[in-house]
Amino acid sequence: MLISTSRKPSQKTRKFCKNLAHATGSTSVNRGKMNMRELLLKAIEVDEFNLAIVNEIKGNPSRISFYSNRGELLLSILIGASEGSEKMNIAPSQLKIVSEVDKLNILKDILDMDLVDKAEENYILIAKSDDSVAKINFINKFGDKINFQINVKKLLEVSND
Repeated sequence: MLISTSRKPSQKTRKFCKNLAHATGSTSVNRGKMNMRELLLKAIEVDEFNLAIVNEIKGNPSRISFYSNRGELLLSILIGASEGSEKMNIAPSQLKIVSEVDKLNILKDILDMDLVDKAEENYILIAKSDDSVAKINFINKFGDKINFQINVKKLLEVSND
């Protein structure tokens, strides 16, 4: 997946994109003046099948929109993010998804990862949450939860494919 930002992103949003790319084994690019078509072409150029654009409100990441490399909107979520600065120790090539929230199972296709019932290490946990739709946590190769977390506040659109 190619990850980029809205135009003129804050430092916090750029850091979030880099961390998300690192945690998922994706490619992150600074958008600059690229329009949507140019971003889609860039995704194809770097052999990525999907595109994620991170938008912000008041300098904080606030929404992630996932697109196919044909420009079709697959999923859009309102988010809040918290992140630490520790080393992630994730092996993206072996990453799996454990999901308690069926509506977010589409992320397995977007990220091209296996959806499993349970895992001990190196996985993305999409957990139910009392105060939001879900919390997305990253569990490293030692089985430890890292401080990089995405709170899914609302699902805006899901593809009907």
